[in-house]
Amino acid sequence: MRRRSDALPAWSFMAPGLLVITVFVLFPIVYSIPLSLTNYSVLGETRFIGLDNFTKAFRDDDFLISLYNSVLYIMVVPVLQLLSILMAILVNSRIPGIKAFRAAYYIPVVTSMVAVALMWNWLLSQNGVVNYILISLGLTDEKIGWLTTSSTALYVLMFITLWKGLGYYMMLYLAGLQSIPADLYEAAIMDGASQSQRIRHITIPLLRPYIFFCSLISLMGAIRVFDEMFVLTNGGPGTATLTSSLYIYQQGIAKFDFGYASALGLIVSVIIGALSVLLFRFNRRGGVNPY
Repeated sequence: MRRRSDALPAWSFMAPGLLVITVFVLFPIVYSIPLSLTNYSVLGETRFIGLDNFTKAFRDDDFLISLYNSVLYIMVVPVLQLLSILMAILVNSRIPGIKAFRAAYYIPVVTSMVAVALMWNWLLSQNGVVNYILISLGLTDEKIGWLTTSSTALYVLMFITLWKGLGYYMMLYLAGLQSIPADLYEAAIMDGASQSQRIRHITIPLLRPYIFFCSLISLMGAIRVFDEMFVLTNGGPGTATLTSSLYIYQQGIAKFDFGYASALGLIVSVIIGALSVLLFRFNRRGGVNPY
């Protein structure tokens, strides 16, 4: 009885959050399964069509292109994690003004994506600062449409995602670094270990749980990337920056084809689940064991 009475306050505190998650996350996920098997109509009659939406999806060239672009976006993940770890190591020091550097690195994370989009759109426009600098330095003879050229648009958006997420993962890794006992580094220094050896044999192994967690959420975020494309390019030019999340939005919200959009969402969810399982398989035990 005492255990139940102790658990009651905890459940009471969690109840509002669990209710929000149930209504806005779990229920839509569960409801999307039967919805994907129908030809849903807002005004007309909704009919059961079985697996037709899934068959249509794999014959839809635009959806296959959006999947390819989303999978290609995964290239951001290893670069983002590596740079975040290096930045965390860099700012994990007690030098004057280091807190200001940490705050500066984190500012893009808390900045609205709309504000970020306006800034980068101004910088990367044909008459923007980036083209002006490149032409001034003699690196190019003509203005480049960074967001309007098929060969560059997706990679520019990858860079913006990298720039905006760097501070977030840096702070997570910084928390992991500060949990590593200092005496491990002191013992390694006494044994003559260099900086690179300390990072390889102490820092990285003890950061493995953080690396796994950050890689997992970064992987899911890369597959589901939406804001950058929606605000800056809306999938263009053509389908160069069309991602799965944006295409699902276009089918469900713009065209009101909720049945087809639900089927697309389930396919993307299965892909994310499969990639997450692969990441779990590569994970190894690590971290700081206080016992």
